[in-house]
Amino acid sequence: MKGHLYKRSSTSWTIVVDVGRDPETNGRKQISRAVKGTKREADSALREMLAALDNGTYVKPNRFTLGEWLVQWFEGYAKMQTSPRTQTAYWSVISQHLIPALGAIPLAQLQPHHVERFYARELAEGGKKRRKALSATSVRFYHRILRQALEHGVKTGQVARNVALLVDPPRSTRPKITVLSPDEIPQFLDVASRTDLYVFYCLLLYTGLRLGEALALRWRRVDLLGAELQVTETIYRDKGRDVVKEPKTAHGRRAVDLPPSLAVLLREHKARQQALRLELGHPLTEDGFVFAKVDGSPLNARTVSSSFHSLVRKEGLPRIRLHDLRHTHATLMLQANVHPKVVSERLGHANISITLDVYSHVLPGMQKAAAEAFDRILDGAEAQHTCSIVSKMLANPTDPPGTDDHQLSYSNRASSPSKLIQS
Repeated sequence: MKGHLYKRSSTSWTIVVDVGRDPETNGRKQISRAVKGTKREADSALREMLAALDNGTYVKPNRFTLGEWLVQWFEGYAKMQTSPRTQTAYWSVISQHLIPALGAIPLAQLQPHHVERFYARELAEGGKKRRKALSATSVRFYHRILRQALEHGVKTGQVARNVALLVDPPRSTRPKITVLSPDEIPQFLDVASRTDLYVFYCLLLYTGLRLGEALALRWRRVDLLGAELQVTETIYRDKGRDVVKEPKTAHGRRAVDLPPSLAVLLREHKARQQALRLELGHPLTEDGFVFAKVDGSPLNARTVSSSFHSLVRKEGLPRIRLHDLRHTHATLMLQANVHPKVVSERLGHANISITLDVYSHVLPGMQKAAAEAFDRILDGAEAQHTCSIVSKMLANPTDPPGTDDHQLSYSNRASSPSKLIQS
């Protein structure tokens, strides 16, 4: 297979490759492609084209722009594979960020430097219409969408390579998690007990539920006698309204055991809610929300979060977010040596690695506790072994065991590494 370059102008070239003869006409079959740049760049493009034809990965260039492909990918593929909430987020990024910045570039001519410059600009100044620079986490989200769209283009033969795989997205640093300490929790509960949302705050703190999961909780999913609740729904915000749906993953649908004190609070909360609904002429049903407005609809997430922030600010409590009650629950359980797998299941994480990654700030303390526990195990093992030697010596004083140099040195040494250091 042979290829040739033909110069069209000082910065324009045409690549022509012979690919054999047409079996019907017996005429020569050729593939041509226009390339802009220097002769060296055109030679490089020719070599890539010949290699792709040789190994069967060549994709005939189409006339799609990146913007056209992003729209086609979103409408024809992403919508079928994602939840409504994810669709809203994806389309916001595609329409407001990716298309304005990169949409006019022909899909086949998209290069890594195009993407790199776009990321750098977003990190520095946030684009032409915004003055605020974006965080690395936001740009990484853009990168994920672009990578998925181009990967689908490779699978369907629309593009030869996924350029996004050749670009490293910016590193994002996980924000520091702020939690209530065991000494701060009584103060928080005392202040919260004077609000209408006291039981709601306790539910988040005692179970680690997400805000949307707590708002979507119905009475039929709460077993007050067995002290257990079932997470089967969550609430999220979509286009200005609250939507109830199933959790995103199977791990999100889970059973969570309740502390006895929380079960008592929920029982009292239900009795008050029943009395109020009877006064209004709308008896409470098992399908009703545990935390609801007077008309029975679930509480609004923004209203609940705003009330919490006002409480924290007004009462001089540690500056935490409402979501940090979930973090507090997980942190205290890990510090109490509850197995991370159990904590992961209570939180509804997809796997235990997520739990260990999010709560890595707890690991140093757990490491220290594990080291000290291992030391105590060795202390007990050495003490037991020494007692065994002494008992044998007392049983047969004329011929005591362990008179060889090795056993004498063992019985005379310190019983733990720490004592050995002190000696």
